[in-house]
Amino acid sequence: MADAPAFAFLAEFESPEDLIEAIKRARAEGYRALDAFTPFPVEGIGELLEFRDERVLWLGFAGAWLGFVIGVGMQIGTNFNYPLNIGGRPLYALSAFAVIAFELTILFGALFAALGMLYLNRLPRLHYPIFSASRFHLASKDRFFLCIKANDPKFDPEETRQFLSELGAKSVELAPP
Repeated sequence: MADAPAFAFLAEFESPEDLIEAIKRARAEGYRALDAFTPFPVEGIGELLEFRDERVLWLGFAGAWLGFVIGVGMQIGTNFNYPLNIGGRPLYALSAFAVIAFELTILFGALFAALGMLYLNRLPRLHYPIFSASRFHLASKDRFFLCIKANDPKFDPEETRQFLSELGAKSVELAPP
C-alpha cells in the first residue's frame, strides 16, 4: 500500500461534532493539509481548517479601483477631446462623473471577485479525485468527511489510515489521484 499513489485519505463521520473533534485532533497531531465536506454549513470548521486566504477580497478591491479609474478617466478624456461650455458649467465637473464611476466601480469589483474566485478555486473542475471515493456521495446527504491530503508533510499511508481509524471514523478510504 505504501507504493500506491494517493491523493488523500477520506474519513467518514456520522455527526458534525465528531468531525470537529477529528479536525482538532488532526491539527494537534500536526496535519496541515486538511479539508472537510459536509451536507450543510458547520459553524467553526473554517477557523479549524485555517482558511485565511484573502486574495479574492484584494482582487475585488483592485477591480473596483480599476473600474473607478476607467469610469472617471473615460469621462475626463471625452470632455477633453470634445469640450462643451454650456451655461458656464466647469469642463471637469467631478460630481457629474459620479454615476458612471460608481457603476463601473461596482461592475469591475464584482467581475474581478467572481472571476478571481473561479480561477483561484481552479473551477470549473471536471474531475476531483475525492469524487471517485465510493462513499463520498453521502457528503451531500447525511455524512461528514475529513480529508487528509497526500501532500501533507506528515502524511504516511499506514500511519494516517491508523490515525483516522483511531479518531472513530466509520470508514477510511484512500482516494487515488
